[in-house]
Amino acid sequence: MQSMHFSTTKLPWRTWVFFLVFFLFISSSISDPRISVSGLFCGASVQPPGLVSLVPSFVKEMQNLSQLITTRHFATYHLDRTFAFPLYALVQCHHDLSQTDCLLCYANARTRLPRCLPSLSACIFLDGCFLRYDNYSFYRESVSSTYDSVNCSVENVSLMGEDRVGFVRNVGYAVGNVTAIALRNGGFGIVAAEGVYALAQCWDSLSVEGCRECLDKAAKAVKGCPPKKEGRGMNAGCYLRYSTEKFYNDSGDTGHGHGFSELKVISAIALATIAFSMLLCAATYAAYTRFSRMKREHRIILTSFNKSSLNFKYETLEKATDYFSLPRKIGQGGAGSVFMGILPNGRTVAVKRLIFNTRQWVDEFFNEVNLISGIQHKNLVQLLGCSIEGPESLLVYEYVPNRSLDHFIFDDKKSKLLSWKQRFNIIVGTAEGLAYLHGGSQVRIIHRDIKSSNVLLDEDLTPKIADFGLARCLAADKTHLSTGVAGTLGYMAPEYLVRGQLTEKADVYSFGVLILEIACGKRNSAFTKDSSTLLQTVWRLYKLNTLAEAVDPRIRDDSVAKEASRVLQIGLLCTQASVALRPSMAEVVQMLTNRDCEIPFPSQPPFLNAGLLDPSGSSVRSYSTDSFISSAARKIEACCSSSVSSSNHSLYDQASKS
Repeated sequence: MQSMHFSTTKLPWRTWVFFLVFFLFISSSISDPRISVSGLFCGASVQPPGLVSLVPSFVKEMQNLSQLITTRHFATYHLDRTFAFPLYALVQCHHDLSQTDCLLCYANARTRLPRCLPSLSACIFLDGCFLRYDNYSFYRESVSSTYDSVNCSVENVSLMGEDRVGFVRNVGYAVGNVTAIALRNGGFGIVAAEGVYALAQCWDSLSVEGCRECLDKAAKAVKGCPPKKEGRGMNAGCYLRYSTEKFYNDSGDTGHGHGFSELKVISAIALATIAFSMLLCAATYAAYTRFSRMKREHRIILTSFNKSSLNFKYETLEKATDYFSLPRKIGQGGAGSVFMGILPNGRTVAVKRLIFNTRQWVDEFFNEVNLISGIQHKNLVQLLGCSIEGPESLLVYEYVPNRSLDHFIFDDKKSKLLSWKQRFNIIVGTAEGLAYLHGGSQVRIIHRDIKSSNVLLDEDLTPKIADFGLARCLAADKTHLSTGVAGTLGYMAPEYLVRGQLTEKADVYSFGVLILEIACGKRNSAFTKDSSTLLQTVWRLYKLNTLAEAVDPRIRDDSVAKEASRVLQIGLLCTQASVALRPSMAEVVQMLTNRDCEIPFPSQPPFLNAGLLDPSGSSVRSYSTDSFISSAARKIEACCSSSVSSSNHSLYDQASKS
C-alpha cells in the first residue's frame, strides 16, 4: 500500500481555505460561550439625585474586570468611594467554558448590564457566566431574597404517562447528583442521567457551606420545573440548570454520569488529531502568507524611501542617539520611546523607537508612515524618514525643542510663560493643522488622539500635531468608520466611545476639550473645589453668563476676558453631545480667525445632568487613561458595540436635548 503525502506547496489556496473554514466550523460547533440571558435583575435603589451618570465608572470597572478575567474564570474588583458610596463587582464563568468563551460571555454580559443604570445594584445570569455589581461587598453572599429566582422553560417534554413520571424522576436524580458532585469538586459539577443533563456552578468566593446552602435552595426550586424541558435555578451565589439537550462542554466534566464509550473516545481522539493537523497546516500557511505580505510591505516602503532618500541606516540613527542612551530620551508613549538624535550633518532630529513584539505596533508603524509621509503642514510634525532593516523599526521626525504643550499649561512655573496671545495662537495653529488633516490634503485623516501631550511646541511656540499611530484614513465616499475604540478617556467623543463610530467630529470633540484646557490651565480630569470636572465647570459658568471666570487666573485680565470667553464658547460648541451640532474644523478656524463670525449658542455637553447646573451639586470623578485594548478584546468590543449603544444612547440624546 502506497503512503500518502501532503505537499503544502502544491495544494491550491482554495483547498487551504476549505480546510480552514471546515476546521473553524468544527471548532465553532464544539465551542459555545452560552450567551443566552437566563435572568437580568436591576436593584430598586438608584443613585442619589444630583450625581452624574454611573456610566464612566461602570466602564472603567468593567475594563478592570476584563483584564483580571483574561487568564481565569473568576474575578472581583471594587472602587472605594466612587461617588458617595463604594462600588463592587464580581464575574464568574462556568468552569466548563474555555478561556476564550469565558471572555466572550463576559463581554456580552458587560454590554447588557448597563441597561440597569442608574440602579446602584444589578446582576445578570447568562447560560455561561454571571456578572454583578453592587454598593456593598456581596462576594460571600449565597442566597438573596432580591435576586434568587427560578426560570422554567415554556415547552414541555413530549412524553405521557409512565414516561413523564420517569422524566420527573430522572430530573430529580440528575439535579441531586450534580449538587453532590459540585460540593465535592470545588463548586462545579456536570452529569448526564437517562437523557437529562445538569450543571451546577457556585461562585469561587463562596465557602463550602455557602455553596451547599445556595445549591440546596436552587435544587428545590428547579425540581418544580418538570415536565418542562429545561429549568434554571439562579441564586446570589450559584447557578443550577437541567435540560433534555446537552449544553455543557465535556472538557469540564467532573461528574459521574454515563461518560464516553470506548468507541466515542477513539472517535474523539481521531477527530481531534485530524482537526489539529488541519489547524497546523492552515496556521503554517497563514503564517507564511502573513510573513510574505509583511516582507512585501517592508520592501515597498523601503524602496519608496530609498528612491526619495528618506531611508536611514539603523547604525546611523543608533550612533545619532548615543545608542539610545537615557540622557537622550525625551519622551515615552504607548507605542514606544522618543530620543533626541544628532545626524552626521549636524541636524537635530527626534527618533521614535518601535519594537516589533506585537502586531499592534507593526500596524501603528506602517499606519504612521503611510498616512503622513506624503503630507506637509506647518502645524503637523514632519516625518523625515524611517529605518526598518535593523532589530527594531525607527521613525525619524523633525526635532521640536519645547516638547509638548502639557509641560507648559499644567506647570505652575511654565504656565506663566504662556500669555493669552500665545495660547490663542496655539489654539488657532492646532485647529488649522486638524482642518488640513480633515480636508486640506488628498486624503481625509482622523487623528483619534488629540490631546495636550500630542501637541508639540517649536522654538517659536508654534504648535505641531504629533503621534499619528492611531490615525485612520476616511474614504471620500464614507460618512464614518466602525472601529475598535482607542484613544484617551476624557478626550473621546461619546458616540465613538460607546458605539465605535468614528468621524472627523470625534477629533472636533477632542479639540474642544483641548481648547478648555489651554484657556483655563487645568486638565479636564482634574477637580475643582466642588468636585466638578473642567468641562462641567465651564458649562456651568457659561449658563451663569460668567465664562471669563474660567480663564486661567495667571493670565486673566479685562483685556482678554471678552476674547477668552468667545474662545471658550467655541470649545463648548466642539464638545456638544450631538455630532450634527458640532462644527467642522474648517468652521472652527473661521470662528477663531474672523471676529465678525457669529458664534452659535452651544447645547449641553455629554455625561452631565441638570443637578450639575446647581453650584452646590456634587459631581462625578473624571479620569483619563490611555486605552489601547488587545486585538482580541477589540474584536469582542466591536461585535458587542451595537448592544452597548442600544442601552446607553438615551443618555446622550437626553444631554443633547437639554
